[in-house]
Amino acid sequence: MTDENIFTLDGNSYKEEDLDNKQKYLINQIKDLQAKSASLRFQLDQVSVAQSSFTNSLIASLKETMDKQEDKEVG
Repeated sequence: MTDENIFTLDGNSYKEEDLDNKQKYLINQIKDLQAKSASLRFQLDQVSVAQSSFTNSLIASLKETMDKQEDKEVG
């Protein structure tokens, strides 16, 4: 059993061992960029959730302030 690295690109299959150094370099760049893209999506999800949480906290705080002001005006 051989341990070949085969990948498919644009409908064609290639063996990594058959590629020249430039092509291997380009594959490594693509793999690295895919990993960075996934990491950035993960970070964006975290930022989006945090932003939503802070926004909801601000809304609740403003509502609480408004409720207290209304209570003072009524009483």
